[in-house]
Parts: sequence; C-alpha cells; structure tokens
Amino acid sequence: MREALFIKKNKDRWLKNQHTSTSDPDEMAAEFTQLVDDLAYAKTFYPSGRVTDFINAQAAKIYLDVYKNRKEDSNRLITFWKYDLPLTIRKHHGVILFAFVFFCIFFCIGFFTSQQDDEVARGILGDWYMDHTQDNIDKGNPFGIYEHGSSFLSWLGIMVNNIAVSLRMFASGIVLGIPCLYDLAQTSVMVGVFDQFFASRGLGVDFWMVVFVHGTLEITAIILAGAAGLVLGKSFLFPGTIKRIDSLKQGAKDGVKIIVGLLPVFALAAFFEGFITRLYNNLSFLTTAIFGLSVLFVIWYFIIYPVRLGKRLSVQLNEEEV
Repeated sequence: MREALFIKKNKDRWLKNQHTSTSDPDEMAAEFTQLVDDLAYAKTFYPSGRVTDFINAQAAKIYLDVYKNRKEDSNRLITFWKYDLPLTIRKHHGVILFAFVFFCIFFCIGFFTSQQDDEVARGILGDWYMDHTQDNIDKGNPFGIYEHGSSFLSWLGIMVNNIAVSLRMFASGIVLGIPCLYDLAQTSVMVGVFDQFFASRGLGVDFWMVVFVHGTLEITAIILAGAAGLVLGKSFLFPGTIKRIDSLKQGAKDGVKIIVGLLPVFALAAFFEGFITRLYNNLSFLTTAIFGLSVLFVIWYFIIYPVRLGKRLSVQLNEEEV
C-alpha cells in the first residue's frame, strides 16, 4: 500500500484518537493496540516517513495513559515532571538545539563586537551600570551590584520579569517565530557583552563562577522559552501529514508544557540571584556548589534523561508489537 493511501485510510481514526481522549481503560487499550499495529506496518514499509514518527508519538502518549498510575490527582503532577515534560523536551530536542546554537552565535557576536568597541557595551548595558560596576572593580568587589537591595524583592521582581519575558517569547512564536528569534538574539548579545566586560578586566572565570550561580538556570530557561516559541511557529509553518490547524494546536500544547515546566526553574533561578549570588565573597564554597549542581541538573534533566526515557519507551513499544 502506498504511504498516501495508508494515511488516507487511517487519518480520521488517528485524528480522533489525538483530539478525543477517553477514560475507559478498555477503549484506551484497544486504541493502543490499533496504533501499535499501524506503527509496525509503518516501520516496515515507510521507516523514514513522517507518518511513522506521528504514529509513534500517539502510541507513546496512550502508553503513558494506560500504564502509568493516575489514581490520585497528586500523581498527575508527578507524572508531568517525570514523563510528560521530559518526553516533550525529547520530542523537540532538534528545535532546542537550534535555539541553543542560535544563542551561542549571537553571544559570540556580542562578545567580539564589544571587544572591538567599548561603546557597544555602554549602549547595551548603560552608562550607570558600566560606571558603577567599574567602581566596584576598583574597590575589589567586582560583583557588588548583586549585594544591593532587598533579597526578597529582588527574587520576586526578577522572577516575575523573567516569566513575563518567557511568555512573550512563546506567544510571539505564532508570528512565524521571528519576534521570538529577535528576543533570543537580544538576550544572547547582552550576555556576550556582559561577559566581555568582565573578561577584558581579567575577571572572565569569576564572571562564570559568580553570575552563573543563577545564570545557569536562567539562561537555560530563556533558551527553552525561545524554543517553545519556535515550536509554535514551526507547527504552523510545517504541519507535516496533518491539517495545519491540528498541527498548530499540538505545537501550542507542547509549547505550553515547556513554559509551565520552566516556571519553577525561573523561580529557583531568581531565588539564587536574590539570595545566593550575593554570598560569593563570604560563602564561595556554597555558590560554587550551586553552580556545579545547576550545570549537572540542566545536563541531566533536559538532555540525558529525556533521551533515556525516549529510548526506554521505544523499547517497550517494540516489545508490545511483538
């Protein structure tokens, strides 16, 4: 059977399964069995076709609904963090990688451009920040700016601002992802200029060890928020084998999952910036430990764990086929 005919024959059932959920275990099991049969057929005759990936994603979703215990409402939250969000992250690892590379490119542009002209840094960071930070450097406390103000108000203000930025980046993805890319580029250039300002004064390593106490989680979340916006734009531009409106709905659903998953990350990053980063002079062992643990968390939860979970699920689906 040709792929187009195979899609036409089963398309209505797939879309119904995708958009109409049931709480009846028997119906869910029957839908899952049908999808597994379709997946086995698609893998045999269309191994590199998009329809194969589409069916696999649907089967994975129903598999979670059938086999994961959701008797209590509290378990739904656990399931979200343990399965739903990591699998969504894994599904869009390609888009996330693009957002990361895009961020790195503009980070380098900001770094090397400001290296050639100090006025670039002043234009982006502002005269007050430049002069105040230079004064702190002269006094031997280069990151003293983090020691000012109320810790609680700093935490609250930074958290609200970053969440608002992430929501804007996600929502702007609907405009073909262009405003989202602009926000991502603007942020990455600013971080590059920020890094170069300290590196040019012999504080390059200190910048990473101090600013990225909170910056590891904060920048990771910003990149993922940008990726969520790109997922939304991509779902509209490249619907694949389903209707554009259905693809857009799925892209919006996945993007919302990513944004919701980032809320506690932004809250924790803001907490670190408000309460912990300012302790770098007195409790450097604590700030260094938090920096290291943050890096390990990002690598594990957003890269390694989603890949392992996806592979485990794929093996289980293959066993079900047999």
